[in-house]
Amino acid sequence: MKAIKKYIIKSIYAFFTILFLILFGCQDFLDVDEPNGEITPELVFNDEVTANASVSTLYTKLRDETLITGRLNGLSILMGFYTDELDFYGQSGNDIEYFYTHQILPENNILSSVWNSSYNLIFQCNAIIEGLENSHNITESTKNQLLGETIFVRSLVYFYLTNLFGDIPYTTTTDYKINMNLGRTNKDIIYNTIIEDLLDAHSKLNSEYPSGERVRANRYVVSALLSRVFLYNEKWQEANYYSSEVINNTELYNLETDLSEEFLVESSSAILQLKSQQQNLVTHEAGNFIFEYGPPFMIGLSSHIALDFETGDLRKQYWVREINEGDQTWYMCNKYKRFDLNNSPKEYSIVFRLSEQYLIRAEARLKLGNLNGAATDINQIRNRAGLSSVSLTDNLDAILVQERKSELFCEHGHRWFDLKRWGNAQEILSPIKSNWRETDILLPLPQNELELNPNLLPQNPGY
Repeated sequence: MKAIKKYIIKSIYAFFTILFLILFGCQDFLDVDEPNGEITPELVFNDEVTANASVSTLYTKLRDETLITGRLNGLSILMGFYTDELDFYGQSGNDIEYFYTHQILPENNILSSVWNSSYNLIFQCNAIIEGLENSHNITESTKNQLLGETIFVRSLVYFYLTNLFGDIPYTTTTDYKINMNLGRTNKDIIYNTIIEDLLDAHSKLNSEYPSGERVRANRYVVSALLSRVFLYNEKWQEANYYSSEVINNTELYNLETDLSEEFLVESSSAILQLKSQQQNLVTHEAGNFIFEYGPPFMIGLSSHIALDFETGDLRKQYWVREINEGDQTWYMCNKYKRFDLNNSPKEYSIVFRLSEQYLIRAEARLKLGNLNGAATDINQIRNRAGLSSVSLTDNLDAILVQERKSELFCEHGHRWFDLKRWGNAQEILSPIKSNWRETDILLPLPQNELELNPNLLPQNPGY
């Protein structure tokens, strides 16, 4: 217990100390009159510059460490291996390979990394919220903006965690006495809390992005997540409402007519992006997905995706690339193309984009019996991809499933979460994953977390 208490206290001071050093440099840090060289949360939230910087670090964590990062420990890669999206070409025995072969054990280091980075980010969000709420030196409008963004980030992390692990610990405090002994909260309660928090964030934010780029949350970013959360909870009216809120704002968002520009910085389809650390750096996605000759170093797009596009689908032309050597062919996810820094347009990692909102609204309308509206939304996506329109006599359910697969592949685990919520993971994965078990619908909780906190028991079934 003492070790956990010490770790939590050191973490919060380390977070604010590093932030302060980044902002003001070593000399300014030494000039600050604080005991033992510690930087307190009160000091960070003493003015708007440091408060803004603290919130900006949350997006950096998402980009580089947590869940939606394009790195190897992000959901685009891990859950791509877990489903039928990616093939593994790396060294046998790699912890990532066990996601591909469905042999994940609770001791898996990548699993622990996903859990720990997520809860570290949640802890930082809680610390920022506490600091903002206790601050008397920040204007009300700025405070609302920063609180709204931080609540959004925390909700996003909880959304992914509960979809991966089921019932999980839920906390909104930095109090170690509470956090060290937390049990698991029912996922339905977590979902309700996420919705309440997002509605609060929605009311706090306005339509403008807080910077010139779409790299921090505004009201419509929250709407995009709300529409997805309501969809996953089969609240069709609400999913329709919040996706429409985004789609109808044509001053900000429009479908890119050129698929090659979908993932560029200036994309009109982008709702939220993650900015690269430096101007001359490629996205993590480009660094991991792109290869110029075969076999791939670790990651290749599977034939289940690459060969399953409808004839004439431009998404295959623009977003899938073949690498041929002799009689061998490998496939590559080619959504992010910027690997040549000198001659390529600038890309940022996409978190939310407009096409998902059309597909969310189409599914919601379908469930509400609005077949004409559902077909209209599906056709927006199909026509952009060079495909013919569907009609009300077509099997819109099956077409929607295919459209989500063709549109959202290799993006933040969409494919896995769709299979899971539709209840057809067993049907799709058991024929191609020899170790698949029905209990694989949830990941195991990390073993070291169960040993530190027995209140997290029992382990998820099957592990």
